[in-house]
Amino acid sequence: MWYLFDAKWQNPFHSADKIKDILTGTHKPIYHDLNDCGDHVVVINSSEIALPGVEWEKRVYFHHTGYAKGASWTLAWQLHHKDPTMILRKTVYSKLSKNLLRRGRMEKLHIFPDDKIPDSILENVSAQLRQMRPIPKRLDHYTREEVEKFPKLC
Repeated sequence: MWYLFDAKWQNPFHSADKIKDILTGTHKPIYHDLNDCGDHVVVINSSEIALPGVEWEKRVYFHHTGYAKGASWTLAWQLHHKDPTMILRKTVYSKLSKNLLRRGRMEKLHIFPDDKIPDSILENVSAQLRQMRPIPKRLDHYTREEVEKFPKLC
């Protein structure tokens, strides 16, 4: 089964918990630790995730090239600017259990920075995961009548 998840205005740490359950198959009654019975997850709008508080300036992501002095630390906003899918990918990767099934489970995760999905993937999607947070409506999306009817503080 293939699931669709919209990451717009969602916390990537809470979203990763939900995505991890689908990738590992813990939502199924036939789940076993050593059996890979997970499903595919297609994540859209990863460029519009919402980190809580000052996480954009404080959170640091580590990468090592494997060579001597190859360690590098990147702030979240810089990593998100380079690749809008990387923060969510690294978060889901860290949530998965650290065993030999982890890389195979990550291959079932398909992340896209916007809502443009290739038709070959979109034709496989059969269900949608609910968002964890409701998306707030922007002020410029309200009609004139709704703004005038809204109670005013005096």
